[in-house]
Amino acid sequence: MSNAVRRGAAILLLLLAAGAQAAPAGPSLVGMETSQTLRIVLGLTVLAVLPALLVCVTAFLRIVIVLAMLRHALGMPETPPNTVVIGLALFLTLFTMAPVLHRANQEAFQPFMQGTLPMEAAYDKGAAPLREFMVRQTREQDLALMVELSKADVPQGMDDISNVQLVPAFMLSELRAAFQIGFLVFLPFLLIDLVVSSVLMALGMMMMPPTTVALPLKVLMFVLVDGWSLVLKALVGSFR
Repeated sequence: MSNAVRRGAAILLLLLAAGAQAAPAGPSLVGMETSQTLRIVLGLTVLAVLPALLVCVTAFLRIVIVLAMLRHALGMPETPPNTVVIGLALFLTLFTMAPVLHRANQEAFQPFMQGTLPMEAAYDKGAAPLREFMVRQTREQDLALMVELSKADVPQGMDDISNVQLVPAFMLSELRAAFQIGFLVFLPFLLIDLVVSSVLMALGMMMMPPTTVALPLKVLMFVLVDGWSLVLKALVGSFR
């Protein structure tokens, strides 16, 4: 029994000695673990709010609305499917936002991941390119409306504009721009609908739905003029 007690005491002393020797390295290890944990939490937070950011502060809003209106103008509300429309809008958003994202990555994300830039400074540097992009697309009237609704002082410069005012103003401007482009997209297809309806009325074929004849004509015209290329070029070129 005494031998077992002695062995247990010896093992306990060895463990205490090993802990004492490892004690000086504790703070650095804790610091490394804390830094890694913060990065993981930040990454998960970004992933959680990414869908909202994608809609609110990028070119996605304008692009997806125009593509949805194009489907209705063609007379095919479910073709292409939503998955295809959203995927195409995502890639067009990446093309449009590439300079902004590249700058944010070089000036904020990479230095933060390397540990050379604190979190608050990384946020400010990463948000700056997005804010500049939103300001370029935002109408002064929409920004003035948001400032008035928020009952805040009139900003003297871009740095004085809060994100609470800038983001909804940007979204209003994007909705307006998307509806303007969508109206122009609707016009040629509306003309085809009017012509087809007039011809069917003149021929006395009032029982035949005009969409039955107009739909293939719309698709044919859209393909002949290379409509997808025209719409996508107009969308990407509409951003300043």
